[in-house]
Amino acid sequence: MKRLIFFFVVIIAFTNTIKAQVALIPQPTSLNLKEGSFPIARVKTIYISSEALRKEAFVLKEVLQGMGISVAIKTGNAKKITPYVSLSLLKSTQKKEAYQLSINQKRISITAEDNAGVFYGIQTLKQLSTNKRVIPNLEIKDSPAFAWRGYMVDVGRNFQSIALLKQQIDVMAAYKLNIFHFHFTEDIAWRLASKQYPQLTNSDNMIRNKGQFYTEAEFKELINYCKDRHITLVPEIDMPGHSAAFKRAMGVDMQSDSGVHILKNILKEFFTTYNLPYFHIGADEVKITNKNFVPEISAFVESFGKKTVGWEPGGNFNTTTIRQLWMDDAAVIAGKNDIQYIDSRHLYLNHMDPLESVVTIFNRQLCDVDSGNAKALGATLCLWPDRRVANEDDAIKMNAVYPAMLAFAERAWLGGGYAGWVANLNLNGDKALNLFKDFETRLLIHKKQYFKGLPFPYQQQSNVTWQLYGPFKNDGDLTKQFNPELPDFNLDNEKPALTALGGTIILRHWWAPKIKAVLPEPAENTTWYAFTKIWSDQDTVKDFWIGFNNLSRSPATDSPLAGTWDNHKSEIWLNGTLISPPEWKNAGQKGDSEIPLVDEGYEYRKPTTLPLKKGWNIIRVKAPIGSFKGKNWQNPEKWMFTFIQSPTN
Repeated sequence: MKRLIFFFVVIIAFTNTIKAQVALIPQPTSLNLKEGSFPIARVKTIYISSEALRKEAFVLKEVLQGMGISVAIKTGNAKKITPYVSLSLLKSTQKKEAYQLSINQKRISITAEDNAGVFYGIQTLKQLSTNKRVIPNLEIKDSPAFAWRGYMVDVGRNFQSIALLKQQIDVMAAYKLNIFHFHFTEDIAWRLASKQYPQLTNSDNMIRNKGQFYTEAEFKELINYCKDRHITLVPEIDMPGHSAAFKRAMGVDMQSDSGVHILKNILKEFFTTYNLPYFHIGADEVKITNKNFVPEISAFVESFGKKTVGWEPGGNFNTTTIRQLWMDDAAVIAGKNDIQYIDSRHLYLNHMDPLESVVTIFNRQLCDVDSGNAKALGATLCLWPDRRVANEDDAIKMNAVYPAMLAFAERAWLGGGYAGWVANLNLNGDKALNLFKDFETRLLIHKKQYFKGLPFPYQQQSNVTWQLYGPFKNDGDLTKQFNPELPDFNLDNEKPALTALGGTIILRHWWAPKIKAVLPEPAENTTWYAFTKIWSDQDTVKDFWIGFNNLSRSPATDSPLAGTWDNHKSEIWLNGTLISPPEWKNAGQKGDSEIPLVDEGYEYRKPTTLPLKKGWNIIRVKAPIGSFKGKNWQNPEKWMFTFIQSPTN
């Protein structure tokens, strides 16, 4: 009997290992798992079809060295010695960046039409190598749905060190993103050195992170670091808007004749110093006083052989400028046959709750199409931590960059998704929910395997079910009590109005009706209640994430008042006992972009410790709302709540 139990334990462990090994992100377009495995620990040689693949071979060699496997790199056809790995460039009808990965008992073969494809095949192989001894036999044929798979960082407002930028670029490369959009000028500061105009990076002209900028050598290092990982760096000098730092340094407005002259000098210096194919000119959120500014600057940029990119809606661009969408205008652009565009609508991490971001990004249909074409190039995920951060890592942690980046990487590589934008799990039907559950399983495996020591604020939420009761008219009295709040309310005898899934439940999105949330017809001056059950095998204590207003990191939102969870009078109970809100460090602080957030978000403050009894534990949430109109744009009415057991790491 003991031998039989041991046998089944071994089988289960082996099966789980195989599942973990094929938990790929992004999921390949075609994967055929076969019987048997490849003994990767015994590999001695990497064969390359030509010297053009030596860089990629060194990437693979470093991967294997990290597993304790020492290999040689040889050019030419593989000999009879096995096992081995071969990397080959083969001309075919494959897309750019496509690859094939074949594994059997004797060899691993990666073939592609270009070096990028071979590199991506190596990234997939790396994910398959978690066992460090054997890899399952399989055949993968893989190619991206979109050619432009980008990630943007704003370092104009909050400076990030080269080390932190490289960390993010490494994650991009591992998940097959290929565009690094680098936004380095802002009202706050100008962050790239200029030989001709050193005053641009003078600390006196910076509002935050004074004196912190990138030298020519550092910027070249960053460009090459991206290039080695098949990532194109797209620089952005935002003009003529977001240019207060320029005006402080130069004493002139960008749109003036003097300003245009200086900008052309700056651009000429930039283009003769750095060799990059794209240049982003910004041109949004500004009153155009010089109607010739954008056309003149665009023509100047293009005279150096660069392709211009600009924010849409934005300036009066020419038809050759790629538009980066940040509002709901894809249909307008798509109707113009000569306009190329990139999607960044509702892809701003600073406005997203961490649990919401993975859901909404995973479900997105980028560019409103299933796959890219000559006009719909792809999309860029954007990090805009407008508010000052106390530590540079806070920008990654507070905006939940890495779990969102992996969701985006899968959607940008696979394409598909669903039309419109949703904020909760079960709004696109059972098929979509099952696809998300599969992705979430893979996401959590990757969190455990590849993100130890890095901020990765995500926890399984597809297994959390809520029963919602309402609506109850509160007539503007947010403290008003209703039946689900009374002691004699019996869940077993009451039918809920709705059910919802997830750790974060958004009842009405602050950008409704553009973004769908749980309530199909939300109404002002109403109260809803939500219930869920937690099972515990014994009396114990556990930590939980609890929140009612995930503050965006862009507007200067007020901090909660002392003794409250939010300004809605929201409340939460465990087994009938009221759970007290945190003792906010900045309780009642009027919103200020220069005051960093410290504990306002559940994902970056100490979790709430709660006592669980043996058996079922009942969580009750009260979520009232008054007017949907916030007191100002800095304080939108976010009707939502979060409750979920916090991760252990």
